[in-house]
Amino acid sequence: MVKDIQQRLRDYEIPVIDENRDKAAVLIPIMDLDEPEVVLTLRASRLDAHAGEVAWPGGRMDDDDEDLIFTALRESEEEIGLPPSAVEIVGELRPFISKFGLHVTPYIGLITEPVDLVANPDELDAIFTVPINYLMDDPRTETNVISRHGETHIVPVYHYDGFRIWGLTAMILREFLVHAMGADIS
Repeated sequence: MVKDIQQRLRDYEIPVIDENRDKAAVLIPIMDLDEPEVVLTLRASRLDAHAGEVAWPGGRMDDDDEDLIFTALRESEEEIGLPPSAVEIVGELRPFISKFGLHVTPYIGLITEPVDLVANPDELDAIFTVPINYLMDDPRTETNVISRHGETHIVPVYHYDGFRIWGLTAMILREFLVHAMGADIS
């Protein structure tokens, strides 16, 4: 799977980062199973921002973070207890600008060893996984088109096991499925 993802991303163009925006990074964690699954989180319902929304583990870059990969791995360890040593970064997707203006860079990480993921109760209500094969069949329940910060995006909405995957998380998921997994979805 790693070689397939890297091959598909070889010609994938990543635009130049807007240096005037605050930066953040998220991890697209892939459980390396016979049937690979992506790991997603449900943000705590009591939070001020994005409460009760499905999200990738990740967050804003700290001043002392050495780079955005470090940010994605640090945040993943803080949020879901994923040790950085258990993750092999296998690719990067184009950055997105969040509705609050953050420049968010997604990194694809293969979880290379068995781990027990534990939700940080200060940040999350749940951790769940979705089989990649399920997503490759494009099970979206609706599609929205949004324009913000000078870009137009196709935003699918997925429902899985009682969770609603939408917004920036779904935009990144779609980008992952099309460019890293070779899905034929529009």
